[in-house]
Amino acid sequence: MNLFNFAQDLKPLFLTLLLPPTPFLALLLLGAVAMRRGRWPSRLALGLGALGIWLSCTEGFAQFLAEKLIHVPPPLSAEALEDLKTQAKGERKVAVLVLGGGARNLSPEYHAPALKPITEERLRYGAWVAKTIQAPLGFSGGIGWGAAHLRIAEAVVAHESAQNTYGVPLRWSESRSRDTRENAELTLPMLQADGVQTVILVTHDLHMRRAMRAFSKAATGQFTFIAAPVGLRRETEFSWQDWCPSEEGLPRVRYAVYEWLGLLAGH
Repeated sequence: MNLFNFAQDLKPLFLTLLLPPTPFLALLLLGAVAMRRGRWPSRLALGLGALGIWLSCTEGFAQFLAEKLIHVPPPLSAEALEDLKTQAKGERKVAVLVLGGGARNLSPEYHAPALKPITEERLRYGAWVAKTIQAPLGFSGGIGWGAAHLRIAEAVVAHESAQNTYGVPLRWSESRSRDTRENAELTLPMLQADGVQTVILVTHDLHMRRAMRAFSKAATGQFTFIAAPVGLRRETEFSWQDWCPSEEGLPRVRYAVYEWLGLLAGH
């Protein structure tokens, strides 16, 4: 095992330590230990730990991170979709590209492999955009670094789902990529060979900024990229319920922190 593969194997452990609520649990432990040395440090650590755990489970904090740290792009407007439809009918070749987000070896109810909900949500929206603007659809996703247990690439599962569930066959299917950078490096040559000039990139709102950076870097100015994010939250003002723990709060906070760390690391 080389050093690079060893580092990739340790990645899940590092993420466990860095993603909420683990850092705040560590603060609680630190506060409990500090009680022997004085009240002020222990109370501060306990208070910050408890506050951090609470916020980590709220939609409000997740949206705050999305706006302030990730700067998520807006959804595709009706006007933008109409303009892309016009382009797709003209001389400029347009493609819709969905990025994978994970798959399962077995879905018990279907007795077959299945895409994870996050990937299915992306594929559903990508198929809708492709139908709306009458453009071909592509998918990029292999077996990720943290999915060594997966026996079949995401793109293979997505190929069947796109055709049978959404009635939109995949024009392009890339099944060797392990991360966002490889999504770009392995898929863009396929699109370029087919004369594609505009790529509508479909992934989740929190992942979009990192995805656009990876694809723009790999493209070296040969494509125009349009962000088509999914998973966007409502634009209304916050309510007090948004700052209460919810079942969707913690996963979204963790996702936001994960993507922010990815941006900082340049991945």
